[in-house]
Parts: sequence; structure tokens; C-alpha cells
Amino acid sequence: MQEGVRRTYRVSGMTCATCARMLQRSLSRVEGVIFASVDLATETALVISSDDVPEGVLLKAAESAGYPMVPFDQAPDVEEGRYRRVIRDLAASLGLSLPVWINMVHHMVLHGGGLIPRWLEVVLGFGAVFLGGRGIFRGAYIAVSHLHANMDVLIGLGAAAGWITGLVNLLAPEVPSFLPVGTMMVALHLLGRFIESHLRDRASKKVKGLLNLKARTARVVRDGVEEILPEEMLREGDLVRLLPGERVPADGVVLEGESALDESFITGESKAVHKRPGDQLTSGSVNLNGVLLMEAQRVGDDSFVSQMVRMVRESQGARTPIQALADRVTMYFVPGVLLLALVSALAWHLGFPIMDGLRTRVAGLVGLGGGQVPWPWLYAAMATLVIACPCALGLATPMALAVATGEASSLGVLIRDGEAFQELGKVDVVVFDKTGTVTHGRPRVVDHSLPPWALSAVLSLEARSSHPIAKGVCAFLTDLGVQQVPVEDQAEEPGRGVVGTVDGVRWFVGRPDGDRWDSWSREGLTVVEVRRDREVVGALALRDPLREDAKRVIEELVSRGIRPMMATGDSQEVASRVAAELGLQDWSFRMRPQDKLQLVNRLQSQGMRVAMVGDGINDAASLKGANVGIAMGSGLDLAIESADLVLVRGGLYGVVGAVDVSRSLTRIIAQNLAGAFIYNVLFIPMAMVGLMHPMLAELAMLCSSITVIINSLRIRARR
Repeated sequence: MQEGVRRTYRVSGMTCATCARMLQRSLSRVEGVIFASVDLATETALVISSDDVPEGVLLKAAESAGYPMVPFDQAPDVEEGRYRRVIRDLAASLGLSLPVWINMVHHMVLHGGGLIPRWLEVVLGFGAVFLGGRGIFRGAYIAVSHLHANMDVLIGLGAAAGWITGLVNLLAPEVPSFLPVGTMMVALHLLGRFIESHLRDRASKKVKGLLNLKARTARVVRDGVEEILPEEMLREGDLVRLLPGERVPADGVVLEGESALDESFITGESKAVHKRPGDQLTSGSVNLNGVLLMEAQRVGDDSFVSQMVRMVRESQGARTPIQALADRVTMYFVPGVLLLALVSALAWHLGFPIMDGLRTRVAGLVGLGGGQVPWPWLYAAMATLVIACPCALGLATPMALAVATGEASSLGVLIRDGEAFQELGKVDVVVFDKTGTVTHGRPRVVDHSLPPWALSAVLSLEARSSHPIAKGVCAFLTDLGVQQVPVEDQAEEPGRGVVGTVDGVRWFVGRPDGDRWDSWSREGLTVVEVRRDREVVGALALRDPLREDAKRVIEELVSRGIRPMMATGDSQEVASRVAAELGLQDWSFRMRPQDKLQLVNRLQSQGMRVAMVGDGINDAASLKGANVGIAMGSGLDLAIESADLVLVRGGLYGVVGAVDVSRSLTRIIAQNLAGAFIYNVLFIPMAMVGLMHPMLAELAMLCSSITVIINSLRIRARR
């Protein structure tokens, strides 16, 4: 994903892919905008811009395009208001249309006069079409005023034409009335919008569930005074007191007290986690029993829960190449439909005997009746307008992607790149890092040979590193009561270790040179060597247990035809021992960051699609170079910019789940697009030759859209 200020908005007024494309084009033209993506299925817009782009400029650009948007944190109220308007318009349309439909059925069955006078039918029809369908005509006006055509234009033309024929029939009875058809077009279209809105809401419930994890208030202690403040007013460095049953409002560290916390939304495990002074707290977790005093370190949009919400929203608004192709087709499809409707009307009007003969022959081939209808050119034109609405085509990809990203988030997988996620189901090889990936990433020192005078220098150097091994060394030395000393010129060498100057002497702590520590390595221990002015002064041996699900993940990938590999910077003995425990056939050792990248590139040069799974610390280059980069993210390590996917739970099984969801996504998108194209290929010719009544055309159009949505929801039943 591109760098810059990220903003997510809720969009109103869009009805088809053409609307989304026009808004995206308008936002992309704003100076300073780096990336803009508008998603029809979730009605969201993601804008990435430089720091100097005011939000008001973006909102004005959306307004000028005809599709106003609001920041996502204000969206719940907007969404609720829009939902009420849909229900109101649907109720008005159905209520006013019902007498018209009853009148039509009475006339068709009894072949007599209607139950209500024709003038009243015209009045009721006006209300049903132009009042109940005012949102449709507003959308059509916006589209036409911006010189493009969308689905509202097609529906609006057909419904208005239907009502006009009813008015003309009132003055000239020989002209057939399609007024009931016009009212049914509006009513069924509004019913479709209502159903789509309801089903889309189901696909977005993952985000709403994440929002519920945010604490609304915080018990802040300032200058010895405790006060309850809104979570938005919490500042970095604030002291927060947590009582039993309260949610943690920010990421931070425990200062006082001990308690058990529920972190199941991160780990997926119901077992409570015991916290004591010095332990990290993650926003959204629940304090179960004791009283804690914490220091807030990451607040507001920087907190873990806020990042989860942002990443899920962005993933649901992500775009894929196949979606872009469908959108380009839709862009030309609506004007093409208008042209086909005009051609159909002219062909019937100017060449009635030829068209009627064609209709009769086609009807005989497909087993349909070929009876005469009055004013067949009007029948054909209206049916063509209705049947060809590209709603199903526009929803085919974004709806499936919205459901898939929601399902992935329930597995603890956050998607930062929709294209990479779609690619995941096609990978041939998955390369795993060792430390922090197939292992827990919490190494513990089990032995060491360091002299006491070296301990302070080692602690001081390792304290400035974020690597899991360094954290394990620091925890061990801190428990021994070792104190830090000043360090100068400290630097981290990826894949090797850390260097720095203590009391004028250069120190190194990191990967050993040579095989002097083979006795530890043969036991599967990771060795950290310490050198003072190039002289070896000792080493530490650490053990990092395997993740409980690591072996199962390897087996599951093999069963899916995917080749698992491991690339580690550890010694051959350690790598061999871990590979044997996991049942891995392919593994590499003493791999520096550039070596891992070369491994990925070599596999790709052999025609393989590669996914890389790492902790994002020493694996940034290979994560970026792989077809799909998957980072292990937990709590404060979530924002790993080099990855396409982030596993926010402690386990590895999210990799398998993400592969399954990705494969389902690819299959469902193909089915949706194929169904949408087949629908148009079959029914547009039938409408043009007069075999499709406009009311049946409207029903078929509605069914195609609902079919796409329901088929997309099948992603949830992948297992």
C-alpha cells in the first residue's frame, strides 16, 4: 500500500459500478491525492494523500461528483438515516403501487373494467414512480449532469416511460398502458436495494464488532486526581486506572498491580493472561479481577484496535485487477444498453413483419409462446432497458471481496492488499522464518558463559534492539538485577546482531562466528555470542519453543498441494532440529536478510508463486519481494508496512485459513462474473426480439443481483 495520510469515508448515493468509478476519478484528480479507491459493495472510499491535502477539499470533490461522503467515524448515524430512507421510499412505492397492481390483475383475469378509475391509477402511479422513486431519479439526474449513464438512468427511463404511457392511455385508450410495469420497476428496484443493504450490512459486521472492542471512557489519573474522560481525550503518557470488568482504552504498560486479562479477541484462546508490572497491555482486552495502574503508550488512531478497524476497512475497499476490468466493461455497458433499446424500438417500429417473424421462430426454438402484443416496439425497448441493468456485474467482485475480508478478519488475518490476497490462493511455496514465526518468538536464556563484568554492556546493547532474541536476553539479565550503562554509536546489523561502544571499547552481541558453541547448537539452542574489541568473552544459549499449531499448519499446507519451506539465520544444527520436529523437507540455515530475498527471487525465477511468512523485523525485504508477504503481528507490532497480510493472533493457522478463503474468493468471483455475463448474453436478445415482458425483465434483473450477493456469502461456508 502507498505511504501517506489515510482517510476512510462512507459514501451515499451510489447505485452501480459506474457511480463508484466516477467518484474515484473525481477524488484521484485532487492535487496531492496519491491513491483513491471507491467500493460499491461496502459504500466506502479510501483516500491516501499527502499531509497538506485538507479533508474539506476531498469532501467537496465528492460533492461535486454527486456522491457526498462523510468520515467513517460519523458513518453509523449516516448509515442509519439512509437505511430509514430506503424503507420509507419502499413503503411509499409499495403502498401506492398495490392498488394499481390489484387493478391490473382484476383486468387481466376478468377481462373487464378496473376496480379504480384510470385517472386515479395515473395519480397513484405518479406517487409510486416519482415520489417513491425520487432517489432513483436523483441518481439519474446526477449521472446525466456529469455526462455519464448509470443504472438509475435505465430504471428512471423505463419507469417514467411506463407512467407516461398510462397518462397517454387516459387520453387515447388505443395506446397500451405500461403504468403497472413502471411502478413495478421502481418497487422491485427499491426492494432490491433494501435486500442488498441488509446483506451488505451482514458482510460489514466484522468492523462493527471491532468498534465494540473500543473502550468508550478511560479512568485517568492526573496530578493525583482521578477522573473519567472520553477515550478520545486520552493522551500518550497518561496514567490510567483499570477496575475489574473494564476494557483497556489504549496500548500501554502495567505500572502497578496484578490481574488476569481476557485477550481472546487477539489470541483466539479463552484462557486468561496474567499481567504484572512491566507487562504490555493491548487496547480492547478486558481486565477480569485485579486493579491495575497503566501508562498509555499508544492512544487513539495508533492503538491496536484502531489499527485493526482501519485495516479491515481498507481491505474491504481494496480493488483487484479483475474488478477493474469489470468496472471498465460496465462503463461502456450502460450507454450500449441505451443504444440497444433504441435499435430494438426502431427495428420493431420500422420492420414489424421481420421482427415479428424472428420473434415467432425464436419462441418456437425455446418453447415460449409467440402471441401478438400491442405496440411491440415499446415492449421490446422497455424490456431491454430493464433486463440489461449491470447491477450484478458491478457487485460481482466487490461483494465477494467484502465477504472474504470479513471472514479473514474473523480468523485473525487482516488484509492490506486485495490483489495480494487474491494471489494467495495460487501460491506454490510458503517460506517461513523461524524465530517469532514457527516459534513463539519469546526465547528464554537457559545457559550462558559470560563473566559478570560483561553483563551490563550486553544488557545495554540488547535493550536497544526490537528482535525477540534481544528481548529474551534483556529479560534474563534484568531478572539478575543487572543495570544498564551508557552506549555510544549503537547500531543494529540485520541478520547479525548489534554493535556499540561502551567506555570507549567496541562491543558486538549477535550471531557467532565459527563452531565453538556446537555443543549448545546440537541441543537445538540458539546461541548469542558476545565479543569485546573482536575478542570473544562468552555467549548465551536460548530456547524458543515451537508454536503449538506449527506442525499442523505444515501438514495442512502439504495436503493443499503447497510446498512449505523454512529459512532461518540460526545454525545448521538448530535449523535441522526444528525442521525435524515440524516434518519439513526443505529448509535453509544461516540466512541473512539478503539471502532470504535471494531465495524468494530464485523460487520465482523457477515459475513459482511464493508467499513469505515472517516477523517483519529481519524479513522486510523478503516480505516485500514475495508474491504475498505475511507478517506476524501481535499487539504493538501490528503496523508492519512491508506485509500484504498481517496475522494478529498468536498462532500460524491463519495462514491456512487465509489460503482457503482466498481460493474460495477466486472461485466465487469467477462464478459471479460468469453468471452476470451469461445472464446478459441470454436475456438481452430475448428482450430485444419481444420475448421478455418488462415486468419479468425487472424480476430477472433483481434475481441476478440477489444471486450474486447470496453466492458471495457462500465464502463463509468454505469449510
